[in-house]
Amino acid sequence: MVSHDALQRAFAVGIAPNEPFMNSSSSKFLHARPVVSDVAPPVKASVENLSFFYGDNEAVKSVTLPVYEHKITALIGPSGCGKTTLLRCFNRLHELYAGNRHTGSTRLYPEDIDLMNKKLDPIAIRLRVSMVFQKPNPFPKSIFENIAYGLRLANVKARSELQDRVEAALRRAALWDEVNARLHESAWKLSGGQQQRLCIARAVAADPEILLFDEPTSALDPVATGKIEELLHDVAQTTTVIIVTHSMQQAARVSDYTAFMYLGRLVEFGPTRDIFSQPRETLTESYISGRFG
Repeated sequence: MVSHDALQRAFAVGIAPNEPFMNSSSSKFLHARPVVSDVAPPVKASVENLSFFYGDNEAVKSVTLPVYEHKITALIGPSGCGKTTLLRCFNRLHELYAGNRHTGSTRLYPEDIDLMNKKLDPIAIRLRVSMVFQKPNPFPKSIFENIAYGLRLANVKARSELQDRVEAALRRAALWDEVNARLHESAWKLSGGQQQRLCIARAVAADPEILLFDEPTSALDPVATGKIEELLHDVAQTTTVIIVTHSMQQAARVSDYTAFMYLGRLVEFGPTRDIFSQPRETLTESYISGRFG
C-alpha cells in the first residue's frame, strides 16, 4: 500500500494562478481553476491499485490516484473508459448490483480507512461521501423533506436544527431565494436546473467530506450549467470534489487536477493546466486535441 506521506509528496507542483492556456483542438484560450502553491495540498482520499470487475469484465484496471483535499479532480476520457465505475467506488454504489468484485482499495484520510471494506456500513460511508447524479433525481417529497432526508439519516431530529440546516444547504446551493416561500411544495415542480441544485443541496446538507458528481450538467442548458459550475467552486472551499465529465472545456474551467482514463486504465494525472497545455502522454494529447473520443 502506498503510504499517506508518499501520496502527500506525489505530484507536488507549482501553478501560477489565472494564466490562460490553449486547447489545441479549438485554439480557444481557457482558464483552469488555479492551483496555487509549490507544495501539494493534503491527500483526502486515494485509489490504490484498484481493479473493478462486472462479472468477467474488468472495467477499472490497476488504477492508483491521489485525491487532494478541498480541490476539484476531474475524471475525463471516452465513453466506457471506467470513469463512472471508478467514481462509484468511493461511496460503494457498486454494491447495488450483483456479480461485482474488486481488488485493491479506495482509502479515506486522515483515518486511512478502506471505503470498500465490507465491514463498514455503506450508509455511513455515503453520508461522508455524497453523490450527485447525471440527471436530477429529487425524491417524491417536498423541497424541505428532500434536504431533511439525509439529515435525519445523520440523526438530526430537532425541528429547529433541521430548519436551520435545510436553509443553510439551500443557500450553499444558491437556491434559497428561489424556493424559500415554497418549501412545502413538491420538488418535482422545480425546473431541471433547480432540481439539480436541490440535489446538490441535499448532498451537502450533512456536511460530507467528499462530494461526487457524475456528469451533473449534461442534461442542463448553458445558463443552468453555469450556475452549477459556480456552485462547484463554492462547494470546494470546504469539501473535496470529484467530477466525471465528458466535456473537456468543463474540466478545464472547474477542476484543479485532471485524470485521463482510457480502456479502464489511468493514462495520465496531474494539474489541469498541465494536462491540457503540455500532456506527457501521446494518448492524452490525442484525446485532448480531438483525434478520438
